[in-house]
Amino acid sequence: MSYRREHRASRASLFDSLDGIEEGGLRASSSYYPLDDHGNDKAMDSLQDRVIFLKRLTGDIHEEVESHNRMLDRVGNGMDASRGIMSGTMDRFKMVFEKKSSRRTCILVASFVISFFIIIYLFRVFRYFMFG
Repeated sequence: MSYRREHRASRASLFDSLDGIEEGGLRASSSYYPLDDHGNDKAMDSLQDRVIFLKRLTGDIHEEVESHNRMLDRVGNGMDASRGIMSGTMDRFKMVFEKKSSRRTCILVASFVISFFIIIYLFRVFRYFMFG
């Protein structure tokens, strides 16, 4: 209820201030529009402090963005270098598999590696069943 009373009171004061309007312009009353230089100076100083703070903040954001751009450029260059190395490795790998003797050697090595892992697995299973 107090909100409605305040709203009505502010509305009434607005219409009372409209009574001060004359045909040539506004009749300014010093009680309704106080000119406070000290308050204006204080508000200007506060605004200036906020602007300085925002300027520093945007400068920090700019520096952070620049550092991230440099870091992304380095990562991109590293990825390009690794892509070149990887393509060279794949080319060599293709050359190895194109030769029949090399293919047999690779199959032999792969079968030894697979046999090794199977033997390790069997030993672990055997040890589990024997020693629980």
